[in-house]
Amino acid sequence: MLKKVNKIWVAVALAVLAGVGGGAWYYYSAQTARQAPKQETATVVKGQIISSVAATGTIKPVDSVDVSAEVSARIKEIKVKENDYVTAGQVLAVLDDKTLETTLEKAKYELNTKEATYRRMQSLHGIGAKSDADLESARLDYQTAAANYDEASSNVAKTTIVSPMSGMVLGEPVSIGTMVTTGVSNPTVIMMIGDVSKKQVKVKVDETDIGKVQVGQTATFTVDAYQNKTFSGTVTKIGQLSTSTTTLSPSSATSSSSSSSSSSSSSSTVIYYYVTLALDDPDNLLKVDMTARVTIKTGEKNEALLIPLSALKTNASGQYVAVLRDGGKTENVPVTVGLSSNEYVEVLDGVQAGDKLVVSFAKSTASTTATKSNSGPPPHL
Repeated sequence: MLKKVNKIWVAVALAVLAGVGGGAWYYYSAQTARQAPKQETATVVKGQIISSVAATGTIKPVDSVDVSAEVSARIKEIKVKENDYVTAGQVLAVLDDKTLETTLEKAKYELNTKEATYRRMQSLHGIGAKSDADLESARLDYQTAAANYDEASSNVAKTTIVSPMSGMVLGEPVSIGTMVTTGVSNPTVIMMIGDVSKKQVKVKVDETDIGKVQVGQTATFTVDAYQNKTFSGTVTKIGQLSTSTTTLSPSSATSSSSSSSSSSSSSSTVIYYYVTLALDDPDNLLKVDMTARVTIKTGEKNEALLIPLSALKTNASGQYVAVLRDGGKTENVPVTVGLSSNEYVEVLDGVQAGDKLVVSFAKSTASTTATKSNSGPPPHL
């Protein structure tokens, strides 16, 4: 009887151990399955791809000119106002010419005096009373006085400012009484005249994209004033000189605001090139200096081999994709790429339509669960 009882207990113990072992194996297998990364794949397909370059620009008239004076004086009259249409040669403004008129009067008196002296010297020279040198000196004085008079007369004439072209007055002209100055580098601009019937967009394109842009490419753009309307244009000119913009990095901006004792800051300089677009605006909706958000189409191809951008990888040897082979194995295959868009890239060689590519590895369930379990509030101590 005792032996029979012992056998029963042994059988029970073995059953318990088997159950515990099976449960442990099942738990371990489940955890391993959860922790194993899941492969996300994509298929190589054929389709249309359009590559483009995005940039921001400003609406400008094709023909415009800053009107400034050729002499320094105060504004006495402004004969036009903003948005007025003017024609070439029309009087726009008049400068105060009192000082210049006084100079002209003095120059005229000097000219008359030197002319009389020269005529008298000619007569005396004719009878042998004056030498050739005396006659030459009188002639030089007369010619100098004539040049001074011509200059003074021209300056008085320049006090009347006329329009160099037909167009619209863009912006408010300067006020009466403003002192305008001349100069090559920074003359006073009295007003701007522009032909608003012909407009263009001047776009700043990043140096990393400028190589894709060519004259003749088409473009579309929007402006804030007409958000539901798309305008079109064509690339007509690509600038050869660069312009740069320097910006502070976010970290340096934060450190500068939080610590006044820090004198160092990091910044980055971005190089741009101006690209000019001729645009269509038959309804004359666009206004000068509106901001245009431009998309220039740089390439288009039908029946291209396409893969998601996330499937394209890079190593020291170049660009490649991870092709999923039979049996779940992957093979890194070098590829040559062509056009690219925001989501896809064209592959010129290395893969075929229908190939499965490994895009990325999904997070394991275990790590996701751990993250969730650690995301709650801290325990109470």
